[in-house]
Amino acid sequence: MSTPTGVDRRAFLRAAGVAGAVLAGLALPAPLAWAAALTKAERDRMTPDEILQRMKSGNERFRRGEKTTQDYLAQQRASAKGQYPAAVLLSCIDSRAPAETIMDLGIGDVFNTRVAGNVANEDILGSMEFACQVAGAKVVLVMGHTACGAIKGAIDQVQLGNLTGLLAKIRPAVDATAYTGERTAKNYDFVDAVARKNVELTLADIRRRSPTIAGLEGKGTIKLAGAMYNLESAVVDFLPTAPAR
Repeated sequence: MSTPTGVDRRAFLRAAGVAGAVLAGLALPAPLAWAAALTKAERDRMTPDEILQRMKSGNERFRRGEKTTQDYLAQQRASAKGQYPAAVLLSCIDSRAPAETIMDLGIGDVFNTRVAGNVANEDILGSMEFACQVAGAKVVLVMGHTACGAIKGAIDQVQLGNLTGLLAKIRPAVDATAYTGERTAKNYDFVDAVARKNVELTLADIRRRSPTIAGLEGKGTIKLAGAMYNLESAVVDFLPTAPAR
């Protein structure tokens, strides 16, 4: 049975199963049927722009408080022997910004890497190369968020064990952020401006340090995108997409 146009693949009315039953003169409603994990055919049919639109639509459902249509157990079972994620995400470890939840994504939909300040290191770059070149993901999304503690730490030049080196990777975003107001971690407008710049610089860093990713983007096979998640409004703001080089 085909899915009606404009309806999410995991939530469509099933026409079968009514069996002509009538109660008090009214036919019983058709039950909801939930599709399981993303299949290779479904993933391969989608363009990078369509994948990004699914993320945007999922965030709209989340922030409106709509009940999720995900059947996680069905997805777990369907993906146990194989996975076909459509995208790879790089986001912050902040507990308030779980990417799959805030964009209403299910098991098997995306690869997700998380590290404080959503910066890219060699291990993450290698993971992205696997996700795109080997596994077939079509989108690389870097997502920062408002009021980010890692950004504050970088602004304040915090020194703490291994965290010191991680925050040093964010410092270029602090220096590159054009801002005329108070440039301190106490000024949340500045913190958020740095977080946005950090997303932009991370995308540039991925392109520069991964010829594999840059090559796939240049061919139009994948798309790189950035986003900022607002902890207060629950909105994921997608940054303008830079043209592939």
